[in-house]
Amino acid sequence: MPYEFKFPDVGEGIHEGEIVKWLVKEGDKVKADQPLGEIETDKAIVEMPSPKSGTIIKLHVPAGGIIHVGETMVTILEEGESIGDAKKQTESKIETKPKGDVPYTGSVVGFLQEAKDVQPVQTITKEAKGTTQEPAILATPAVRNLAKQLNVDLLAIKGAGADGRITIEDVQKAASGKKEEFSGIKVTKKYDFFGYIERIPLHGVKKAVSAKMTESIFTAVQLTNMYEVDATELASLREKEKASYEKEGIKLTLMPYIVKAVALCLQNHPYLNASLEGEEIVLKKYYNVGVAVDTEEGLMVPVVKGAQSKDIKSLAKDIEKLANDARSRRINLMDLKGGSFTVSNLGSIGVEFFTPIINYPESAILGVGRLLEKPVVKNGKIEVRKVLPLSLTYDHRVVDGGQAARFMLNVIDKLEKCEF
Repeated sequence: MPYEFKFPDVGEGIHEGEIVKWLVKEGDKVKADQPLGEIETDKAIVEMPSPKSGTIIKLHVPAGGIIHVGETMVTILEEGESIGDAKKQTESKIETKPKGDVPYTGSVVGFLQEAKDVQPVQTITKEAKGTTQEPAILATPAVRNLAKQLNVDLLAIKGAGADGRITIEDVQKAASGKKEEFSGIKVTKKYDFFGYIERIPLHGVKKAVSAKMTESIFTAVQLTNMYEVDATELASLREKEKASYEKEGIKLTLMPYIVKAVALCLQNHPYLNASLEGEEIVLKKYYNVGVAVDTEEGLMVPVVKGAQSKDIKSLAKDIEKLANDARSRRINLMDLKGGSFTVSNLGSIGVEFFTPIINYPESAILGVGRLLEKPVVKNGKIEVRKVLPLSLTYDHRVVDGGQAARFMLNVIDKLEKCEF
């Protein structure tokens, strides 16, 4: 029987990928674990290894095509089988699913339990003559919340997600009045009333960021506090240490100091290092700080693990490596997991204060602005000092205003005193 290799459920909320390129063609012989092709998910570009040795008899998705979890990518004729026998077996094959709640994913490690990220299926009945059962709605709480905000009837939407789940994009499309086109003919205008336009498909990282930010803004109750830090001593410390770091090939910025200060202070302010799950606030006992990275494909947030226990040099190395890996899209998926707090720096491109959006389900994010020279009153005298703008956005369901303020005063104190 030819083996149908299906796109596996790798978790992380990944439901689809784009075939960047195939590394094999139909008729090629392959060995187990040999890379078959490169697939771009909303997290990274990964090589998909062959689960078996044999001959490639069909590539089911062309390069540039989209594949969803559970769909067949490649059919492999195992060693010892003939193509003629394989065709007969394929024609007579009846597709079956395993028993129980475990959907078939075709994973190379067997059946993978799919994450229960949707609300339990409910059957709604009407108490009237001729009662009929309405179809169940498969949607996450965030999707349901968005539909409520936009006044969209979920029963009227056909979900485009796995198993017919309704996605945030489905709700947004319904709210904007866009209809699915069933005619097979799609007319794309190259201009509008005012002139020529260009349309760029929303996919990959940008699509994931769009869904994530929409979920965050419609779920968390977000409030931003803004502060100014006298970073004169901190900037001086960086200048003193920068040359020795450069000799070791390390680019020293202010970010390692900020990440270290944040991680140390999170230990004293646990609600800033938490998430809300149902009716429980989950206080995390690890201090993993995500660092937002601007890439050509969109925003990515690699995570520095155990930031509170690392020295400035280690943090500088980690941040630089994670940023480079993110920009090259060759980052390990584990480096994008496990964050408990995020730092976003727009100061490098000239922004002072801004309102960062929480990297949901975290409870807070710190925005770092541009280091400026400003006149400051110090000890009754006006001096020119280096000032660092900071913007803290927090989930007001989890973090009270007083808790947020005390956390920031703690962070500011460490940065101004250079206590790392």
